[in-house]
Amino acid sequence: MTGKERAALRAKANSLEPLFQIGKGGVTEAVIAQTETAYNTKELIKIKVLPQSSPVSAREAARILAEETKSDIIQVIGGVLVLFRVNEQLRKKEQAKKKRAVAAANPKPEKPYYAKMKTEKGALRSFSDKKSKER
Repeated sequence: MTGKERAALRAKANSLEPLFQIGKGGVTEAVIAQTETAYNTKELIKIKVLPQSSPVSAREAARILAEETKSDIIQVIGGVLVLFRVNEQLRKKEQAKKKRAVAAANPKPEKPYYAKMKTEKGALRSFSDKKSKER
């Protein structure tokens, strides 16, 4: 992951609320399972580590969670850590959503079944009538 990508993810993480806290139990199987579940609906998650009661530091908790969930550590500040993992299913859904939004914003004009043109007398007739008269 490049520095620019990491910086963009840090910027997105500023507005996130921590999904859950790691307390006196430390990084348990339940915390890892909860993190995995969070990755089903999000790519970027924020977790708070309670420094007074947790047996592991925020940096150590981030390292353990990143290894167990195969994710990237984006940021660790104080007792808050931010993790990222690509979710292809979410990306496909977002791309489909964007395509629908673009299609809704730019509707295609309906194509007429046949075009009409004016005759010398001002009446309308279709191109198909013109072709049949030319034959």
